[in-house]
Amino acid sequence: MKRLIIVLSTVILGSANLLSQDIDRILAGVEKNNTTLVALRKSADAELISNKTGLYPENPEFAFNYLWGSPESIGNRKDISMMQSFDFPSAYAYRNQISEQKNVQVELEYERQLKSIMTQTRLVCNELIYHNALAIELKQRIVNAQKIADSYKSKFEAGETGIIDFNKAQVYLLNIIKDAESCDIERSSHLAELKSLNGGLPVDFNDSIFPLQTLPVDFEQWYADAEKNNPVLRWLNQEISISQKNEKLNAAMGLPKIQAGYMSEDVVGEQFRGVALGLTLPLFENKNAVKYAKAKTFAVQSAETDSRQQFYNNLKALHTKAGSLQNSLNDYRSNLQKFNNSALLQKALDNGELSLAEYYLELTVYYESFNRLLDIEKSLNETVIELFRYQ
Repeated sequence: MKRLIIVLSTVILGSANLLSQDIDRILAGVEKNNTTLVALRKSADAELISNKTGLYPENPEFAFNYLWGSPESIGNRKDISMMQSFDFPSAYAYRNQISEQKNVQVELEYERQLKSIMTQTRLVCNELIYHNALAIELKQRIVNAQKIADSYKSKFEAGETGIIDFNKAQVYLLNIIKDAESCDIERSSHLAELKSLNGGLPVDFNDSIFPLQTLPVDFEQWYADAEKNNPVLRWLNQEISISQKNEKLNAAMGLPKIQAGYMSEDVVGEQFRGVALGLTLPLFENKNAVKYAKAKTFAVQSAETDSRQQFYNNLKALHTKAGSLQNSLNDYRSNLQKFNNSALLQKALDNGELSLAEYYLELTVYYESFNRLLDIEKSLNETVIELFRYQ
């Protein structure tokens, strides 16, 4: 018995390992081939460039004036000027810092979209595992129902049973066959969804064993790492920092702008050359800009606090739900194996100890229990996938 347990454990762990590798293979393909991710990557690359614009001084201004004199004896006048405006020096430093942080946000947004699509792919694979496992079970049920239907057909033709039991056996077989067809339809639908996620390239996925799940024992310690990996919270942290930098930038923009350049003036018999300096006093243009930047910082900080609290509550609920489902699954599986009467029911039917109606009633109870077991296992894996969305 000990040797048998060791062998079974090795087989289960090996199957789970192969399953993990198969899902990893599919996830790698989706990350490479998904058309949405390809478009998002190109959009992100364009935005990275866009965030690097507007960091430099304004374009220089060049002016040329040709003025006709009157009377003609005084000659004509030619003016040339070239001017360059400069913001206060600290403004350029803040703009550059904001640009870098915005580019970090671009990558975080792409990471969020990537993790969302990876989670969607995992959920589709989870559905396929469920329907693959159900399809295997339904095939066995069809074999069993076919044997009974054939047996009662022979009995009916020999006059050993009535039309009611004959019809009942045929209808029961028909129902099982239709259940299998419905399962195949759902499976095909999920395969089509997986193909779409993989950029239209077909994917084979025949696994029928759910991966082994290990839940974090110390939730608070695990959550601290999960929070660091959450691109949404990291994006909001960057947004707070950007808003604080905008406060300093707007304060710098409230300082005078400097203008410097060259000017020349030519008139008959006279020439003037020299430098030009000027100041722009921002008395009205940036009014309330700093006040707005501070208000926005408070708003973003409030949104970040709310998002962190919601994230914590959501993960805590998922962790609690996953733990309950895991306990329910273990208890249900062990008791179902212990009280499985399917073999005894077949013997009782063959020996005439049960009527066909009683046999189907008892067998239906077992089938419903098996389906419920699969449902719990699927629900557990869905919960764990959502729990580890940002891992």
